Amino acid sequence: MLSERRLQVLRAIVQDYVGTEEPVGSKALTERHGLGVSPATVRNDMAALEEEGYIAQPHTSAGRIPTDKGYRLFVDKLAEVKPMTGPERRAIQNFLDGAVDLDDVVARTVRLLAQLTRQVAVVQYPSLTRSTVRHVELLPLAPARVMLVLITDTGRVEQRMIDCPAPFGETSLADLRARLNSRVAGRRFTDVPQLVEDLPEGFDVEDRGTVSTVLSTLLETLVEENEERLVIGGTANLTRFAHDFPLTIRPVLEALEEQVVLLRLLGEMQNPGMTVRIGHENAHEGLNSTSIVSVGYGSGGEAVAKLGVVGPTRMDYPGTMGAVRAVARYVGQILAES
Repeated sequence: MLSERRLQVLRAIVQDYVGTEEPVGSKALTERHGLGVSPATVRNDMAALEEEGYIAQPHTSAGRIPTDKGYRLFVDKLAEVKPMTGPERRAIQNFLDGAVDLDDVVARTVRLLAQLTRQVAVVQYPSLTRSTVRHVELLPLAPARVMLVLITDTGRVEQRMIDCPAPFGETSLADLRARLNSRVAGRRFTDVPQLVEDLPEGFDVEDRGTVSTVLSTLLETLVEENEERLVIGGTANLTRFAHDFPLTIRPVLEALEEQVVLLRLLGEMQNPGMTVRIGHENAHEGLNSTSIVSVGYGSGGEAVAKLGVVGPTRMDYPGTMGAVRAVARYVGQILAES
């Protein structure tokens, strides 16, 4: 365990390095921060921090910079994240309140996060598997053709055309709609197959084929593989930090292009609360020089997906975590009200 004073020195090094981009020396630390000890004591503390792997000396510079281990301790010991100011909160709310549907909410969230943090923003679409059914609409298009519209609690809307095996009257369709919604409205997607299993048996024999066709289309919609989608924005922000990536920015850009990599990383962060992955904690090699800050978002206190940012390890962690948390909270409120 580090002493409180050494932790204070580490905090000061992280803050200065993030703010100035320059390796930090003991003289600058003593001048900028009220550490209450002499430069010689600070030098000793820095030597101890270096020995324990919290800071390192880049090339022949006199100063030191934090390592992944140093950033990790800094984040773990954060007393609080930086709260958003009143005007910032209002700007977030006004920007997100203008969204017209779920796609627009996601698109606006990505733009907002990228602007607030000046990092790469990543927003996962609400996962269908964690959603509940709000309503199923069945619309007659022709005597043997129906449109199925599935509306989820997160505002996601899925539409499917169904060719029925036989003509199906509007009265029968209204009956099926009513019975279907009485069973599945407000229920989790994962529960639906069991809930509708015996539904066809309650209909006349000549209608059962059509009822079964409608149900199988509904179930296919619920389990579709393409549900795991991500939207990424602000990739150009990385060019501002080109010198933060040891050799080249290309591995980072390639990793960001592979959505499956990011989906896997977000999936590994089981905790719906704030998660910070720093440097080599990211299993994918292309992201070893980045940090990922993410949090779950959703309505009614349950996370249905994650959002966050990817940037260099030299990151304003309190500010980034504050922005990510605030945006997630507003998106959750919008989903709850939609």
